[in-house]
Amino acid sequence: MSHIPYWPRWLGFVGLLPQFACLAAVMFGPDEWKSTASAIAAIYAGLIFTFLGGAWWGIAAGAPAAERRGGLAWLWIAAVVPSLVAFGCLGAWAGDVLPLEPVLIMLGSGLLIALGVDSRIGSLGPRWWMKLRAPLSIALGVTTMLIALV
Repeated sequence: MSHIPYWPRWLGFVGLLPQFACLAAVMFGPDEWKSTASAIAAIYAGLIFTFLGGAWWGIAAGAPAAERRGGLAWLWIAAVVPSLVAFGCLGAWAGDVLPLEPVLIMLGSGLLIALGVDSRIGSLGPRWWMKLRAPLSIALGVTTMLIALV
């Protein structure tokens, strides 16, 4: 098993703190904090989901030229999907088309589903990619969904 370098590991786990803080605010804070903390959690989940798509784009761009030409069409497409999903979810909430709870569930689910793309990256990404991505996506996805259910 490959060792995860210090900075990606440390910063990845630090990146979970905002969502954990939102969950704590929703669970233990005064009632007037719940809607604000939930909104911040949805926006943060959307940002991180979009960031993950950007990471996939970078991995595709760094692939050998032969793989970039045609064999990675799926990864280029997948890299754009998180931004579109986040935009659609957050836009539907901002436009009063969807309440916040389904938006949190969709974004949390998207973060968990993203593990399928992460697992297909294989040799294109760092050897430690899944060792880091799995706990981060699971923690952020589950926390995001819990915020919707509290």
